[in-house]
Amino acid sequence: MELYYLLWLATTSLVTFALYGFDKQQAKSNAQRVPERTLHLCALLGGFWGGWLGRLVFRHKTQKTIFAVILMAATLIHVGVLMLLRRHIF
Repeated sequence: MELYYLLWLATTSLVTFALYGFDKQQAKSNAQRVPERTLHLCALLGGFWGGWLGRLVFRHKTQKTIFAVILMAATLIHVGVLMLLRRHIF
């Protein structure tokens, strides 16, 4: 079960990272952007690693406090789930 969850987190993080990169490119091109709601949802669904990395690598969404808040909340939620899975409480 824990392995599947880690695979889920890796997959959603990869998608989230790609979306951050795509949105940054779209912003530079003045093209249609990825909705902020979508980026938040991806982080909350497990893509928080990709969100943190996307902020760092692409220097994207670093001025908006809500992104840090959502990413921190997602991180705490999913680290908590991982801790529960490791203890087989789930």
